[in-house]
Amino acid sequence: MTKVNLGIIGGGQLGSLLAMAAKKLNIKTTIFSDDEEAPAKNYCDYFIFGNYQNDEQIYNFIEKVDVVTFEFENIPYDTLKKINLKKKVYPNPEINKIVQNRFSEKNFINKLNIKTTDYKFIKSELDIKNNKNLLPGLLKTCTLGYDGKGQFKLNSVSDLINFKIDYKKEFILEKLIDLKKEISVVLTRFNKNSYETYEPIENVHKEQILRSSKIPAEVSNDLSLSSKKCAIQIAEELNYVGTLCVEFFIDKKDNLYVNEIAPRVHNSGHLTINSHNISQFENHIRAVCELEKLNTKKNFNAQMINLIGDDILKYRNKKISENEFFFDYKKTKVKPKRKMGHLTKIFKI
Repeated sequence: MTKVNLGIIGGGQLGSLLAMAAKKLNIKTTIFSDDEEAPAKNYCDYFIFGNYQNDEQIYNFIEKVDVVTFEFENIPYDTLKKINLKKKVYPNPEINKIVQNRFSEKNFINKLNIKTTDYKFIKSELDIKNNKNLLPGLLKTCTLGYDGKGQFKLNSVSDLINFKIDYKKEFILEKLIDLKKEISVVLTRFNKNSYETYEPIENVHKEQILRSSKIPAEVSNDLSLSSKKCAIQIAEELNYVGTLCVEFFIDKKDNLYVNEIAPRVHNSGHLTINSHNISQFENHIRAVCELEKLNTKKNFNAQMINLIGDDILKYRNKKISENEFFFDYKKTKVKPKRKMGHLTKIFKI
């Protein structure tokens, strides 16, 4: 079999972990990143530093690879489209067009008769005042923004005085629910009705940043089945290829709401590296490179803790236990609110 060279756009921790999984499968990787110090350069076979909108650098990348994937969804759609004309991009760039915008993403989910929180498109302060019924709520930029960036919590209209909001950007206002817990479902779709689905993962966020995840989630069997069914329905409708994560809210009446779709491997799925025989990263590589689909099995229950900012310094020289696995993303600068690494603990089922 001819060796595949997989192109990965983005060189952060997800790109690093994808490159590590590819190496295990004897797949070469070429990372294309706009960050010269991207940590994934430590794990890939080839590294290209360039601007995602520079045609010459894009075509240089295309020539070196056989198939392309990406580690985050906010890559310019036009860039992915150009690449897809020459080499297959998985998941398809048209999917990004939907999920890059929170308003179109919510509309897409609702059209599938899947519940989300109530929301409205916002273009001005007046729009917020006209939709007081959505307060307390979260005002979010429709595009970009992650880990709490571009988000404003509004308990009432009077809170607007605390923020400088640039209404030239597009926003969505989402009603806050009476939150009980958050879960995510990570799955890999290989082709029509061909999946490997991980059981729901329970997540804890602080300041909109994922702090910890555990598997299994403490949810009812009905909620577990419903969340997996929703995730599969979304993946099927998108004709998705690769690993996908669907994030859910559960309210105190046990209603299930889709929060977001992440068209990529996901932070909450990091624990699958140690809890399962095949991780979310390996399954993604298998799907996009058209390798054999193997039966994915859980070997351990697990908990993952994100190491944020200078948390990483405590672990770099710390002795860890037999049931712990420490991942240092090798980022050059330690910054507050920056994901620097993670620790996974495994437990007998």
